[in-house]
Amino acid sequence: MPVLNEATHVRAAVESLLVQDYQGSFEVTLALGPSIDGTTELVAEMAAVDSRIRIVANEVGSTPAGLNIAILASQYAVVIRVDAHSVLPPDYARVAVETLERTGAANVGGIMDARGISSFERAVARAYGTRIGLGGTPHHVGGAEGAADTVYLGCFRTESILNVGLFDEGVKRGQDWDLNRRLREAGGTVWFTPKLRVLYRPRPTLAQLARQMLSTGLWRGELARRYPAANGLRYFVPPAMVLAVALGLLLGLGGLVQGALGAAPWLLLGLIVPAGYLLIVVGATLIVARPDGFRASVRFLVVLPCIHFCWGVGFVLGYLKLTSNITAHTGR
Repeated sequence: MPVLNEATHVRAAVESLLVQDYQGSFEVTLALGPSIDGTTELVAEMAAVDSRIRIVANEVGSTPAGLNIAILASQYAVVIRVDAHSVLPPDYARVAVETLERTGAANVGGIMDARGISSFERAVARAYGTRIGLGGTPHHVGGAEGAADTVYLGCFRTESILNVGLFDEGVKRGQDWDLNRRLREAGGTVWFTPKLRVLYRPRPTLAQLARQMLSTGLWRGELARRYPAANGLRYFVPPAMVLAVALGLLLGLGGLVQGALGAAPWLLLGLIVPAGYLLIVVGATLIVARPDGFRASVRFLVVLPCIHFCWGVGFVLGYLKLTSNITAHTGR
């Protein structure tokens, strides 16, 4: 588990690992980055109480660097990749290892089961778990067990990770997808099973969500440019939507200028696109978010465009390489 400034979530994440019903021996290796929120003291306190917790320094602070440091420090033939925002059910390790042995896969993973506490977090969780939010991949919305392009987190054969060169430390986000791509290219299988569900806590504020989505979009665009054959068309839907809405708004403004100048404002037809997107957001809110209550539904109206536009703008910038310094907060 890579950990950086996760004082709010790390205790619950680690405690969920210590109570696994897996019958074999295991250890919990925390790759600790240079935290400033009390995380360092918190994990030291936990490690002092339970000898199964190991702390290794992650001076770089990035997620892939922390994962690689932790993997190289581990002593077992199986590595389970964990996130500080996640809480594993007690049977996770047992089911994951059993599935790994049964299928012969290089990596086994399941569903990111996003759940929020506040009304805003519930809105984000609802968006994550629906096709209108993050695209409807099995590791977000579920599906049948079988081979997949990528999965959430994962249970790996250590040998398989070492053979493909560990996580790419130059990829700050999307490193899971990139590693799974290389595992598949090396002849391994990435296996999805809905039996593995991991509780995930979403970002609690709009600003944090926007930063997360922008950063994720930047790296998805970068990876789409680097490996075009490995990326499906679904990754291009959000950026296409962003460009279409932006163009529609510009045309609409042009139509207002036409009207002010006394000309036929035919450019106002461009507003059909943003108006259509607005109807989609409202319709999705009424259909998808209603079970979460009025407050969460109102926030869903903001959360959904935030995810779409921040991710889409990031994708365009990353794909066209319009930013020379792609950075990302570690964690998911």
